[in-house]
Amino acid sequence: MRIDLLTLFPEMFDSPFSVGIFKRAIDQGLVRLKIHNIRDYAHDKHLTVDDYPYGGGAGMVLKPEPIFEAVEAIKADIALKQEVGELPVILLSPQGRLFTQQIAQELSGYSNIILICGRYEGVDERVCEYLVTDEISIGDYVLSGGELAAMVVVDAVVRLLPGVLGSEASLMDESYTSGLLEYPQYTRPAVFRGWSVPEVLLSGNHAQIAKWRREQALTRTLKRRPELLDKANLSLEERELVSKLTDRRSVAT
Repeated sequence: MRIDLLTLFPEMFDSPFSVGIFKRAIDQGLVRLKIHNIRDYAHDKHLTVDDYPYGGGAGMVLKPEPIFEAVEAIKADIALKQEVGELPVILLSPQGRLFTQQIAQELSGYSNIILICGRYEGVDERVCEYLVTDEISIGDYVLSGGELAAMVVVDAVVRLLPGVLGSEASLMDESYTSGLLEYPQYTRPAVFRGWSVPEVLLSGNHAQIAKWRREQALTRTLKRRPELLDKANLSLEERELVSKLTDRRSVAT
């Protein structure tokens, strides 16, 4: 996968993508990350990339010209190297659709994606209307710019690529992949400060362990993120369990 990032602060990406899983993915040739400074596509002597908003108001707005030119140059470069299929051009914006694990899985299926990091009071609306194919937000809050949001999106997408993680099976058990939060995890020692690991995990009975983990995932999801259960793919037995757990919580409160 090739990921192109447009930003006013390329140096922000130096550290996050030079360690851990992402660095290994780059070293193994599983992902190529290209950082583009939007100012490189400005043509005046001051490399101006923003201006005052029409109609007045506080702050500055990113101009359309350098962003359009940057994306068009990237598309041309990709076209020289390979056949270009559908190419997502994504603006990181607090007004975008809320980023989820399902969107990460969707994006991991593309061979190329372009991410545009907004700044200041936002970008000229013509970028949104005529250039980007999607807008994504990582939460209902406002950041200083789209760089941190882009890091979140890139990390979530890249770890889904084949070969990036040491164990592909671990993806299936993670929170949100199955529609539920992940079950509790334990490791050695079996007893720590008087707190014991649940006996079922020490039993060696894999069927009972799988059942316990699923029940724990249901319980944790009900307690912490109950709205996820409405969309989860649950069996009749699991739905009955959720109903019983809900009744118990109602009695307890």
